[in-house]
Amino acid sequence: MTRFTLRIACLVTCLMGATMARAEIDIQKVESPGGLKAWLVEEPSIPFVSLELRFRGGASLDLPGKRGATNLMVGLLEEGAADMDARGFAEATEALAARFDYDASDDAVSISASFLTENRDEAVALLRASLVEPVFDAASLERVRAQVVSGIRSDLVDPDEIVGAAFDAMVFPNHPYGTPYEGTLESVASLTRADIVAAHQGVLARDRVYIAAAGDISAEELGALMDALLGDLPETGLPQPADIEVETAGGVTVVPFETPQSVAIFGHRGLERHHPDFFAAFVMNTIFGGGGFEARLMEEVREKRGLTYGVYSYLVPKDHAALYMGRVASANNRIAEAVEVIRDEWARMSEQGVTQEELDAAKTYLTGAYPLRFDGNGPIARILVGMQMDDLEPDYVTTRNAMVEAVTLEDIRRVASEVMRPDALHFVVVGQPDGLATSVSQ
Repeated sequence: MTRFTLRIACLVTCLMGATMARAEIDIQKVESPGGLKAWLVEEPSIPFVSLELRFRGGASLDLPGKRGATNLMVGLLEEGAADMDARGFAEATEALAARFDYDASDDAVSISASFLTENRDEAVALLRASLVEPVFDAASLERVRAQVVSGIRSDLVDPDEIVGAAFDAMVFPNHPYGTPYEGTLESVASLTRADIVAAHQGVLARDRVYIAAAGDISAEELGALMDALLGDLPETGLPQPADIEVETAGGVTVVPFETPQSVAIFGHRGLERHHPDFFAAFVMNTIFGGGGFEARLMEEVREKRGLTYGVYSYLVPKDHAALYMGRVASANNRIAEAVEVIRDEWARMSEQGVTQEELDAAKTYLTGAYPLRFDGNGPIARILVGMQMDDLEPDYVTTRNAMVEAVTLEDIRRVASEVMRPDALHFVVVGQPDGLATSVSQ
């Protein structure tokens, strides 16, 4: 077991409204007798524990022709387990004052749990039943399937969902990322209980689980908890999908849709999380489009021209691909101007970088906001498991702000010229945009 301590001067809001003026985060690396590993922040002052589990792979592990199986399987985990039906499981959870949340995404299945110390053993046994002994009965399967289908039907007429799906299909052909992880109406309708069982066996496996806990639990207790909770899951699961190199051509793709406001997603290839320039790109993007109302895109597109209520950009380092993306919405008769302004700002950043004033402001914002993320057991557990997923070490919580401060103007100028690629910047626009038609640079 190893330990690393971070002391942060910040307000920390804990369970039941208790607060502390100064947080001391002591990160312990824990290994269970069965070989499972976790990170722990032990805080015994409040009798409460938050537990976070992530299974790498998520919906990208759907088998061919079974798109949506992982998402549907995750939706069924709390719909009956062991000898309990859905109502029995809900009543047992409520009786313990516990909370379990299950979620699927492209790259992970996430389970968040919180429970009182006095109910820990019973809560863990209940959570174990949902993960190891889900029932997947016919009635629950059809009920959750209907909920998923309803969501898919809603997405088919939602411009925000349509534009995301169109962009993904363009940049991720022949890859799981290229289709919605919820599946299609056809694929979800065809899923059988056997498909759900196969997804469960292939996704929830010990060789891909990341674990973090925060609260009133010791390292020894967490080790025993992990083996009791996860020891009966399969040792190995499905292989991860292949990496994909994103290639885009500059231009516009218009998806006609009857709506008074067009929605656009734009982007091109980005940087992997472990690229040596990722941190400089992260600071650069804060200045360009990730820093709220102080960002360049907001200043140029919203404040100066009134073309939108909001525009932003973001780095997307997925497990098997990396993107640099942004999003904007504007009236049909103004979206073309918004697209042109964004293009101009993309090129300006690529050619000129940023000013010292912009860099100083971004550093102040990023270093000041970081400690505020550690605002309770749940957020701490989520941060710790996210750090593990990114292959970071515990000392990142203290070195992170120093890495922000170390970014120089020259770093950003160099990275902007390499990462910002105006010739590859592609816009997918959903709506009825005036003066904007599909065009692709050659």
